[in-house]
Amino acid sequence: MLQRTSVVNAIKVNSASFASTIQLGDSRIINGFSRALAVQREADVFYAKEGNFSRYPVFSEPIPLLPINEKITMSTHNTLPVIKVNNISILAMSSAAILHVGNSEIVSMEARVKHIRQLFHKDNEQGN
Repeated sequence: MLQRTSVVNAIKVNSASFASTIQLGDSRIINGFSRALAVQREADVFYAKEGNFSRYPVFSEPIPLLPINEKITMSTHNTLPVIKVNNISILAMSSAAILHVGNSEIVSMEARVKHIRQLFHKDNEQGN
């Protein structure tokens, strides 16, 4: 892997949450991973067993990775072994987001979210 020096003049990140990473410099492997249950309800009710990820197939189904069969020709000329960045300004990073300034050999990112909406039926509203 090509090694270079990363130089960043200024970074401002207002919020980085839920396994987000800020990294300056080279890395061999970056593996970002996030799982989340997003539940929207009309009533404030919590069922004790609903936070079990194994209950929902979306978290265990394999992700199909199709082979890349395209020919790629690339020519790179690095006169200086330095990556220079003046300013980075980020409002928010979340759910395993990665800000990386540097070289990477292997990058794998995965986010899985199960959205659940629990709304009242029309016949159950207002005690009917």
